Amino acid sequence: MKNFDIHTIKSLLATPKKIVIIPHRNPDGDAMGSSLGLYHFLLKLKHQVLVISPNEFPEFLDWLPGSENVLTYEKHKEETTKILQEAELLFTLDFNALHRVGEMENVLKDLAATYIMIDHHQKPDDYAAFIYSDTQFGSTCEMVYNFIELLDQTHLLDKTIATCIYTGILTDSGSFRFPKTTGKTHRIVASLIDLGVENTLIPNLLFDNNSYNRLQLLARALQNMKVMFEFSTSYITLSQAELDSFEHIKGDTEGIINYGLTIKGIIFTAIFIENKEEKIIKISFRSQGDFDVNQFARDNFRGGGHINAAGGKSELSLEETIKKFEGLVTQNLKLNETI
Repeated sequence: MKNFDIHTIKSLLATPKKIVIIPHRNPDGDAMGSSLGLYHFLLKLKHQVLVISPNEFPEFLDWLPGSENVLTYEKHKEETTKILQEAELLFTLDFNALHRVGEMENVLKDLAATYIMIDHHQKPDDYAAFIYSDTQFGSTCEMVYNFIELLDQTHLLDKTIATCIYTGILTDSGSFRFPKTTGKTHRIVASLIDLGVENTLIPNLLFDNNSYNRLQLLARALQNMKVMFEFSTSYITLSQAELDSFEHIKGDTEGIINYGLTIKGIIFTAIFIENKEEKIIKISFRSQGDFDVNQFARDNFRGGGHINAAGGKSELSLEETIKKFEGLVTQNLKLNETI
């Protein structure tokens, strides 16, 4: 923790305030779960609370309690800007640099409100008055649970809050398979289930509610997979034309990257997704073991994240981006030695 005075935060939350909670752009299960879990908790403390997402969240998360009340900056710029300007407290969840909210950064950087950051990614920027940053946690949702514990308010937890928090822990832990899943993680999950979380239903809502087009897109992605066996590396590409041909919607590519690590001997994988509208190639990286994809993304693709999971982007064409990536894999001595 840095610049994190729980006693001052308790004082700030002791009287009703106008509060806005903000997840990162293209929010995932952890971003939405932590935001909505904190939203329902703060409502119990009698605050006036809203969640404003920089852009739309995936359809497979629209069952989360309170998701119907989330405002989207890109669709309601004037309304959400006014709300942000009137806010007294701003919680930023699951990101630690304002550029992670995209265009919305232009509004956030000029606000007078007090910022509270809760996040588990590396190298946080210093924009918040209170920074709860800890890379030892596997999810921001687990940190939100811990935050409620630090406030001595766990008696306010209920099935609704627990459902949101459970969702983010489940998704960011890779269904409890990733290394940062600890004994405490499981103890928290057990307490959430005791509160009524439907732990057999939620995985189905998240992972098994596929459309026919999404499965066809997955098949194409796997057909596109390339493997560089000599460097223990694989990667997948999806062009805008391929996305369009399967009527791609937000969330359809979620989880595809993980297939690249299921190949025997592969410890580094990536997926490159073309976005013609934004004129970028969106990139995700995953690794096993000690290879640091966070540093790889920061050094080469204007990104970052965790040691074993990170993202980035490229403004080159898809073909040029792949050529750059292959060159980095084959020519970077540090990478070759690590793999």
